[in-house]
Amino acid sequence: MLAQTAGLYPVARVTCKRRAPDAALFIGTGKADEIKMLALDTGASEILFDQSLSPAQQRNLERHLEMPVNDRTMLILEIFAQRARSHEGKLQVELARLQYVSTRLVRRWSHLERQTGGAGVRGGPGEKQIELDKRMISEAIKRTKERLSKVKKQRQTQRKQRERRNSFTISLVGYTNAGKTTLFNALVKARAYAADQLFATLDTTTRQLYLGDGARPASLSDTVGFIRDLPHGLVDAFAATLQEAADADLLLHVVDGANSDYLEQIEQVQRVLSEIGAADVPQILVFNKLDAVEKGSLPLHLRDRFELRGAFEGPSRSVERVFVSAQSGEGLPLLRELLASQAPSSPSEKIPQTTEDDT
Repeated sequence: MLAQTAGLYPVARVTCKRRAPDAALFIGTGKADEIKMLALDTGASEILFDQSLSPAQQRNLERHLEMPVNDRTMLILEIFAQRARSHEGKLQVELARLQYVSTRLVRRWSHLERQTGGAGVRGGPGEKQIELDKRMISEAIKRTKERLSKVKKQRQTQRKQRERRNSFTISLVGYTNAGKTTLFNALVKARAYAADQLFATLDTTTRQLYLGDGARPASLSDTVGFIRDLPHGLVDAFAATLQEAADADLLLHVVDGANSDYLEQIEQVQRVLSEIGAADVPQILVFNKLDAVEKGSLPLHLRDRFELRGAFEGPSRSVERVFVSAQSGEGLPLLRELLASQAPSSPSEKIPQTTEDDT
């Protein structure tokens, strides 16, 4: 699915069982030869690994297979680069790509000198070229981080403004392609881009959410989707975006109710929430795509409770669960009622948190 989302056409799939990855090739020499022959038979032009490869493993595999080799991290970065629309999203993707590339300097990244804006003399062969590339990438990473820090300050200012308005903040989180943006559009009558594909949304969008007369003002934010084995570089690069979830008063954890692997996807989302410091934020589980569920598997009640297991086999907790269809609108009135009950008419006092600026 990742390959197809990136615009590639997979022609064959090979699995390999090993007790431990090979230090040089990640897979054994025999399996590498098998992949090489299969690639020649199918006319493949690139090899993809569903795991992260070290720079040395990627380089050795390309020499052995005599064709380009990319790993899961690079594939996700490629998708993110295609999906980024806003200035912030492009900066986040650019930072993650630069950090990934910086560990894979094999004298093929001289094109990055275009990012410096200069037309300096290129270095010679060997160490000189690699040192030039390192310096260019290091400077580009520094500039990108500085730009992102400005964006982060802007987001902090926006959050403070919402706090001054006593706004009840709700963030949509969930596995990629669970229907978060479609639900977002249905709840706030927005027209954010939604599609049946992985990572259709990268840029956080926030809109006011009406929960009825007398209810506390609420804002709803749509965030980037999660996925298993999400590269840590992306988590770091999207810190400003993911902070929306960590600072929210309530999380709407959207689940693809028609997906048979929904339990695994819930666990993966819980892991990412734990990484960004949002594991303790109150959650409501929203099982979406009710219209796509088979008749024999339809729930008896649209609202019940679900035992949500903590990340990394931690303690479980019972949370509210609602079944909805963002496409047809079924269950949405019930979800609105539940959200209104969670948003008190008067804001509850919060314990002030000390920040680095305060100290």
